[in-house]
Amino acid sequence: MTATLEDIAARLAALEDKEAIRALKARYLRACDLKQVEDVRDCFATGPIRIAYENFPEFTDRDAFIAIYEQMACNGGVYDLHHATNWEIALTGADSATGKWSLNFRTILTGPRQIVRLAVEYDDVYARRDGRWWIVETVSHVTSMITEQVAEDGSITVMALAEPPAA
Repeated sequence: MTATLEDIAARLAALEDKEAIRALKARYLRACDLKQVEDVRDCFATGPIRIAYENFPEFTDRDAFIAIYEQMACNGGVYDLHHATNWEIALTGADSATGKWSLNFRTILTGPRQIVRLAVEYDDVYARRDGRWWIVETVSHVTSMITEQVAEDGSITVMALAEPPAA
């Protein structure tokens, strides 16, 4: 079967859309790590959105989320690392898509001398507006975690260890 020029163009457009969404998610996570508040804000669409991260309040606009992000993450002594993998992106319309991501998250809190590591699953919804992709919904679920206390002598004590819920 021979592919038509239109088929090839459609397949190329789908690949470009998926790559733009991957770049958007990477930009968001990197901006979170580097405390680039305006870049974090600029990953989310204006207007009504949904941000529902487990163990946090649910947000329906980006500015409310940014206010909490700044309070929690943009202080001295908070060092985060977000690594997303295992992505699955599905184009659901000409200007809509969904995404699934696995996240390896770590935060180092120098004040209380703690390290928190989480495995997280994201379910996202994206929309293209004015020629670019935006996050319009993101929901996360923690699948495992460990919290460690680092003593003055460098020894580590596990404070919390949680396994994923049984299936």
